[in-house]
Amino acid sequence: DIAALLFLFSPLGTTRRSAERDYQNTRQRMRAKAEDVAPLRGMDGKLVDARQEIDAFFKDRFASQGSDIISELGKVATANRVRISQGKYDVEDTEIPGLQRVRIDAILDGDYVETVKFINALERDKMFFIIDAVTLGEQQAGKVRLNMRLETYLKGQA
Repeated sequence: DIAALLFLFSPLGTTRRSAERDYQNTRQRMRAKAEDVAPLRGMDGKLVDARQEIDAFFKDRFASQGSDIISELGKVATANRVRISQGKYDVEDTEIPGLQRVRIDAILDGDYVETVKFINALERDKMFFIIDAVTLGEQQAGKVRLNMRLETYLKGQA
């Protein structure tokens, strides 16, 4: 015991200053680790909330039947005085179980301003639509014909 006390208080042992320095370094590392894990606190609750939000998104924004998609496109077109003169639909599976991608190629006819309003309304619609491409088909006296490619999703079709 005497040898240990001599070593502790001799110049070979740690001084009070170096012990305080070690203590401060350890506290700083602890604070840094606490900051690193702070976003992970409450993760179990965040995961439950995220699952509920995903379920609500699927329920509210994806169609259950192909006819729902056609009906919604027709409503938006009618509300914006645009005519869908032709449409082609392709359905394919996705990596997500219970979800199918529906690719739509459509030809729109209408006034330029009305077709712009239609596109804006489609982007803001409750049903989830992604507009992939819009190309100008023809143009005459303020009337335009657009070729539009878009996609949406069907749920429950796995």
